[in-house]
Formats: sequence, structure tokens, C-alpha cells
Amino acid sequence: MTDLESRLTRLTTPGLKPPTFPDADVAYTLHDTPIGTLLLAVAQGRVVASSFGDEETMTTRLARAVSPRVLRQPAALDDVRRQLDEYLAGRRHEFDLEVDLALATPFQRIVLSDLPVHTSYGHTTTYGRLAGEIHKPRAARAVGTALGANPVCVVLPCHRVIGSSGALTGYAGGLDAKRFLLNLESKS
Repeated sequence: MTDLESRLTRLTTPGLKPPTFPDADVAYTLHDTPIGTLLLAVAQGRVVASSFGDEETMTTRLARAVSPRVLRQPAALDDVRRQLDEYLAGRRHEFDLEVDLALATPFQRIVLSDLPVHTSYGHTTTYGRLAGEIHKPRAARAVGTALGANPVCVVLPCHRVIGSSGALTGYAGGLDAKRFLLNLESKS
């Protein structure tokens, strides 16, 4: 047997297992939903992204803000995907997930941290009202900008914030996605 044949035999030997890689510091997957494809990511068991952003941009942001060990590992997101699917099917009204706002600016953290307190399933608030709740009554536009860059869409319900006239205004997933989410919640 030649040296090459010997090496090939070792590679095809039954029972020889491929190498396994450790879990990523940040695991992510792309998840198709009725409102579009979301990039979902977790780090240390906490959701760091539920975003409509493109894969390359989001994984680069995750690598810079959380850890360069960002790997596509869908199994790590099974619970997040299940809860999201249940919510989008109208069978869940709140998420039982820990969130980490590692991708948010300090101002976004203030706005997003207060969001679940001031909006509940099936109810909306306005940008101006939310600005007042965080003690920044003149910051309605800044609140809108912060919500527009929400790195944890749907899980942190920025879709429940509307214009003072009742009009639907910007949403990272588009106004059709925002309308879908608000209609879903109004039916329950």
C-alpha cells in the first residue's frame, strides 16, 4: 500500500468522526417569518439580535460589539425561533427571553428598556408619550430614531409606537410588517 493509499484509508475508516467545534460566543441564524427574514442571535443565552438587517452587516456589528466568535448555529436559537413563531401565529402574547442590548447606544438602551413597561400586547403608545415617560419630553424624534434602530425587533415591541396622529410611521421591517404585527395583536 502506498503512502497516499494509506492516508486515504485513514480518512475513510469507519468510526472516524469529523472534528467538532466549540459553541460560538454569538450564535445566529436567519429565520423566515410572515413579516420577513429576521437575523436572530444569542450570546450567553440572551437575545442580542432580532433584526431585519442584512447578514453581513449584522454579524459584523455582533463581532465588534460582543465577540469575534460569531457562528451560524441554528440549534442554539431553537427556543427563540419557537417563541417568535408562536407569537406570529397569535399563540403567544409575551416573550420569555432574556435580552442583552449590546448593539444599542446608551440612549437606545433607555428607550428600549422602558418600552415593555409602557406598551403591552394589543396597545400602542406614541413617540411623544414615550419621550415623556423617559423624562425627555422634547425627544420624540430621537425616540423614533432609537426605535428605528432597535436591534431586538418584535421581542422588544417597537412596532407598538405610532405617530401622535395615529399614523403608522417608520419600521425597520417596513410598514406592512408593522401593520401585520399591530393587526395580529388587535385580534387577540
